[in-house]
Amino acid sequence: MDAFEFFFSFYGLLLGFSVAELVGGFARLLDGRRQVKFGLLTPMLALFVAIDIASFWNQAWVIFRPAPYNYALLILGLVVASTFYVAATQVFPRELKAGESLDDHFWAHRKLVLLSVLAANLLIVLVFLGLVNINGEIGRLNLGPVFWAGTTLFTILTLVAAVTPGRWISPIALAILLAYQGWQILRSAEALVSRGGWSLIGG
Repeated sequence: MDAFEFFFSFYGLLLGFSVAELVGGFARLLDGRRQVKFGLLTPMLALFVAIDIASFWNQAWVIFRPAPYNYALLILGLVVASTFYVAATQVFPRELKAGESLDDHFWAHRKLVLLSVLAANLLIVLVFLGLVNINGEIGRLNLGPVFWAGTTLFTILTLVAAVTPGRWISPIALAILLAYQGWQILRSAEALVSRGGWSLIGG
C-alpha cells in the first residue's frame, strides 16, 4: 500500500459517508413522497452537493496522488470530508412531516449547506496553492483563465445562493452553479471521447 492508497482509504471512506447520507435522505423522501411537497430547491441542492463531492474524489486523484504520506494531510482530509458530511446531513429533513414543503427546508438550511461546501473547496484550493508555492512548482501548474474564472464564479455564486435574502436570486444562482458543474462534466466526457475512450484488456 503506497502513501496515496493509505490516505485515500481514510479520506474516501469519510466522503463516502456524505454520499450515503444524501442517497439515504433521497430514499426517505421516496418512501414518504405522498406526505411531503417535493418542490425543486432541495433536489437541486442535493444534486449540487453530490456532484461537488464527486469532484473531490477527482481532486484527491489529481492533488494527493503524488503527495507523500503526512499526518497534517490526513487531518486536512478529515476536516474537508467532515465538513461535507455536515453539509450532507442538512440537505434532506431527518423526519418527514405530513404536508411539509421541501422548499421550506431548503430556505431553513441552505446557508449551512452551501457555506460548508464553499469552505471545503476554498480550503483545498488554498492549501494546494500554498504547498506548491512553497516547493517552487507553482509556475509549472499553468493555471489558465478557465481555472481562475471558474473558481471565482463558483465562490461568488455559492455565496449569493447561501446568503441572499431574495426568494428568486438564490435559486437562479444555484441553477447557474448546476449548469457550470454540468459543463465541467461535459468537458471531461469530451476529453474521454477524444482520447478514444479505453480498451478492454484481453478483449
